[in-house]
This record gives sequence, C-alpha cells and structure tokens, in this order.
Amino acid sequence: MISEQIHQALRPRTRSLAGSTALVTGASSGIGLATAARLALEGCHLNLVARRKERLFELKQELLNLNPGIQIRTFALDLTNADATARLIDDGGLAVDILINNAGLARGLTTVIHSSSADWEEMINTNVNAAFRMSREAAIHMSNNGGGDIVVLSSVAAHIAYENGAVYCASKHALRAFHEALRLETISQNIRIMMLSPGMVETEFSLVRFEGDSERAKNVYKGVDTLDAGDVAESLLFALKQSRHINIDDLIIKPRQQGNPWRVHRDNA
Repeated sequence: MISEQIHQALRPRTRSLAGSTALVTGASSGIGLATAARLALEGCHLNLVARRKERLFELKQELLNLNPGIQIRTFALDLTNADATARLIDDGGLAVDILINNAGLARGLTTVIHSSSADWEEMINTNVNAAFRMSREAAIHMSNNGGGDIVVLSSVAAHIAYENGAVYCASKHALRAFHEALRLETISQNIRIMMLSPGMVETEFSLVRFEGDSERAKNVYKGVDTLDAGDVAESLLFALKQSRHINIDDLIIKPRQQGNPWRVHRDNA
C-alpha cells in the first residue's frame, strides 16, 4: 500500500508543450521576449505580436537559430486598435493552443490630482481594452476547438494598490477581475485561465513609465536583487507544463527583498 502511494507521488507530473502553437503579445522585449524564447526551446510554434516590426524580425531569426524545427509568424500590430485585433483574427493569428496575454505598460508615477489624462487612456487602452479583447477572442477559438490555455501577465498591483499609481493599479485590478469571471464562464470547456502577478522585474517597464529617463528607471531597482524577465518566463512555463487538471489561478512572484509594492529592503540603504 505504501509502495503504491510512493509510486503515485513520484510519477512524472509535467507535460510537453512541443507542437503546440502559442501567441505571445508584447513579444519584442522583456517578459514577452523571454517567454517566446522559452517556448521556442520547448518546441512550440509561435505567433509573435508587438509594435516594433524590426525587433520582431530580429527575434524571429534568433529563435529559429535556437530551434529550427518550429514555425514562427510575426504580426507588427498596435493591439490598442480594435482593427488590429480583427486583422490578427483574419490572418489566423489567434488560432492557437496557448495565449500569453503579456502586453501592458505603466505611465508616470504621480498622484491622481497631478496625473495626465493621456497617460490614463494609454494604460487603460493597453492593459484593459486590448487585453480583454485578446482573451475574449482566444476563448472563442478555444471553446470551439476543444480547449487551450490563457496565461495573463498581471502584477502585484492587481492585489494591492499603491500611491502615485492609481490608474495602473486600477487597470491591473480590472484585469484580475475580468479573468476570474472568464475562468468561471469557461470552466466546463477545458480552458485553463492562469495569471502571473510579478513584483519588481528589471525590464524596460520603468524606462517606459518614466518616458525614457534611464537614471530614474535605474534607481527603482537600486540595491535590490530583482527578478528578471527569465525568472518570470520560467514561472510561466511551470504553470503551463502542469497536467491539464491543474490550474494555477494566480502565481504571485516577488524578489525576496520586496514585501509589497512599497516595502522594499535595499542593500547599503
């Protein structure tokens, strides 16, 4: 009896992703790029979406060097434009087994009173409207084709708000609520809907938030052994490779030195 339990406990748990087709948004840098690289190594065919056409071309060549046996399609699109999503559907870009709903950004770090309406609109259009559309269209395809996986890149800001980031935090709370509801609505359709909520990840995120101010962006991570894009990509692969009866609803991942968005221990500080 005990030997049977040991055998059951030690049986292989993870599954192969080889031969699956994955769509990655925001694929030209950061977590999107790192995830695309990990999926390529796993043998996934890739549909890569980003605004920067040249970066996508370069990424495609590098990933094909990494794994010549996969197929890669690139789509240089701005997903905040609803017509871009329609074009992606028409081109078969959303006919996938896996959606990595990654594209998102923050603009500014200031109080509500002093914040910019243009920044609000950009964050809401990217983090909310575009992300909602992508998940809806992927869910439609997956519900008609026997299932699939939707993985959403969110943030610790989806769980706890912080001052000077009201709209960004609100957009991530909306992302979380939307996908919790979508998970309930698709629970009988073999669709897994999973979320990753990283804390401090040193990518282009802060550079974008501070409009290219590299010194200010660098100071965000000063004295902290932060996560990098590969750490998050590895966690994402962990979630995807679990047996299909397992759904990682939300995986919060932070550097050891970060307790919450504002409680951070900095070395030599």
